[in-house]
Amino acid sequence: MPWPESGLYRTTRALAGHEKDIPAESLVYIGRKGGQRFVVRPHDNRQNRWFWHDPVVTLTNQEWCSTLVTLPVEGFYTLPEEIAFSGGGRWLKNAIVQLGYNEDGRPILFIAERHEGAKENGLLFSDRGMLIDDTLMVRLQWAPILPTGPKGEELDEDAPIATRGTMN
Repeated sequence: MPWPESGLYRTTRALAGHEKDIPAESLVYIGRKGGQRFVVRPHDNRQNRWFWHDPVVTLTNQEWCSTLVTLPVEGFYTLPEEIAFSGGGRWLKNAIVQLGYNEDGRPILFIAERHEGAKENGLLFSDRGMLIDDTLMVRLQWAPILPTGPKGEELDEDAPIATRGTMN
């Protein structure tokens, strides 16, 4: 049984010996530091993305890893279909959305908004999103939006997408 790749996962069982730190039904990041595998829970959320930092839990239980649910990276996607709301309104097919997660590892979508009359020509994403199920989550289409730094500089394209800015 192979070890999981570095990335985001939802736990289905607590990690034995670390039940309080890594409970069942929680969002975790699996990574490697100095050749050692680790698991960590999210620390804080900024702009609908989780950020992580020490302390981490050393990962030695390969059997537990087989119970994890792999999650797509946080970021920008397009909707594969229209979503109509029971109270009225809809999100159109191919709308740009931001995928994030709650602390339980459940996917949340944030719709892109363009504010008329705004000074900047950009898209904004609310801090309030809509929980979706895994069947929609896995059908989202990646939207290759160029990530830039605070002064507009391009970020390192060689950095893995899943870890850009996620480990503080």
